[in-house]
This record gives sequence, C-alpha cells and structure tokens, in this order.
Amino acid sequence: MTTAVSATSRPPRPRLSTTGPRRGAAAAVAYLVLALVAIAFLLPFGWLFLASVSDQASLKADIPHQLTLRNFADVLTGDNLHALANSLVLSLGAAVLTLVLAAPAAYPLSRYSRRFGRPILLGLLFATGLPITAILVPVYGLFVQLELLDSIPATTLFLTATGLPMAIWMMKNFMDEVPIALEEAAWVDGASGLRALLRIVLPLMLPGTTVVFTFTFALTWGNFFVPFILLVDPAKQPASVAIYQYFGLHGTASYGLLAAFSILYSLPVVVLYTLVQRVLGNAFAMSGAVKG
Repeated sequence: MTTAVSATSRPPRPRLSTTGPRRGAAAAVAYLVLALVAIAFLLPFGWLFLASVSDQASLKADIPHQLTLRNFADVLTGDNLHALANSLVLSLGAAVLTLVLAAPAAYPLSRYSRRFGRPILLGLLFATGLPITAILVPVYGLFVQLELLDSIPATTLFLTATGLPMAIWMMKNFMDEVPIALEEAAWVDGASGLRALLRIVLPLMLPGTTVVFTFTFALTWGNFFVPFILLVDPAKQPASVAIYQYFGLHGTASYGLLAAFSILYSLPVVVLYTLVQRVLGNAFAMSGAVKG
C-alpha cells in the first residue's frame, strides 16, 4: 500500500547563501567605486577650503604654512553682500512663483483623464530639454522692445517660466501619490476643488513641494547666463555673475578670493538642503490615511 506524501511534508529546498565569496567580492568592488567617486567630489572641496585660508593660494592643493581669514574679510564687501541679496531675491522669487503656478497647473493633469493630458505632458517634457541659450536671443530682443531690460522682477518672471515645465512635471508625479479618496471625503463635506487642493492635497504633498522649491531655488541660484545677459547694471547682478570679477585676463585669477567667495556663495544652498533633509525626514506620514 503506497502512502501519498503531502506537499506540506516535503523537505524544504536548500536556500542559496547570500554571504558567499562572490557577493562579498561584488560588495567590495561597489564600495571601492563609491569611494573613488567620493574622493573625486571631495578633492575640489578640499582645494577650495585650503585656498580660502591661504595667503598665497594657487592651483596646487598645498597646506598653507599659516592660516589666515584675510580672504574672507576682503570678499565681505558691500558690493558682494548686495550681489548675494540680489541672488536671494531672484531665487526666492522664482521658487515661490514656481510653486504658486505649478500646483494648480499640475492638479488637472493628475486628477482628470482628458485626451489632451498626454500631449501636454509630452510638451512639458520637450520644454525641459530645450537649452536656455536657444531661446535667450529672442527673449533679449523682447526685453529690449518692452523696455524690461535690467529689471529684476522681469528677470524673475523669466526664470520662473524656464523652471515651470519641470516643476509641473514633478508636481504632477507627487500629486498622483495622494489618494483621491481624501478629496472625495472633503467634497462630501462641502469643500470645493480649490479648497481641497489647499487643505488636503498640498499639505500631504509637503515632501514634493519641498523638493520642487529646493530644485528651483538651486537652479536659479547657480544660473549665470540669464542674469548676465538680462541684467546690465552691476548693482543688480547676482552673486553668480559677481564671482566673475575674480577671474583676470589670460587665465589668471585671485584664487584665494575666488575660493573664499565660492564658499560664501555656497552657504545658502547648503543651509537650504540641510533644512530640507529635516523636513523630508519627518514628512512621510501619509501611510494609514486611507484604510484599504
């Protein structure tokens, strides 16, 4: 008499070891590559710091015999501080305007299925790939005709327009992650679509809006070509253009002053990224908002 062996009584199959020599070798190679990439990024920052505290800075990353803060004192002038203030005005203005315009523009693309939705998204994607130099010549002619040249508000609007396609694309993707059931519950309670967007969707999109704000701010902060062309008055130019004053003719440069000003120029973006990390670390609390 034969006895059938149940499926539950079969011996378990042996599992492959995940800590074998091949996996260990692959992990070692991966860490080695990451270490090389980290060194390639950290070496320029090392030179930047050493040159900023050296009285005889050069292209060589030599440890100075005597540390000095004279380079920082020399670059902390009224003109440079005014240029940093201009950068803050341009970057903050463009980032805030981009958020204000991108949120309502991304909402119908995320919530409504229309036949024009996909062509609009493809058009936005195409617009993000256009180089800024391809449209700056006609924009310069338009600014001259409208007498908007050398205007900080007009330049801020143009920077906002250049960053909107990518911002709308990003906001739409973040908005897709917000459950529509939360909005439907708000609609049942009498909330309008705009009120649901402001009170329900945007608060739950705090990580996404923070990413879009940081992306737009950093993109505008490091933009050199647009303010260099559209802002002629040196008193209205941002720090990204003012840093050019430390480059001389025939490749010569004041390396100590250039390094010190570069560190001061990088501080606002570094501080913003630090704050964003704290926001993103505590903002993903949407899980459990809707029971499946």
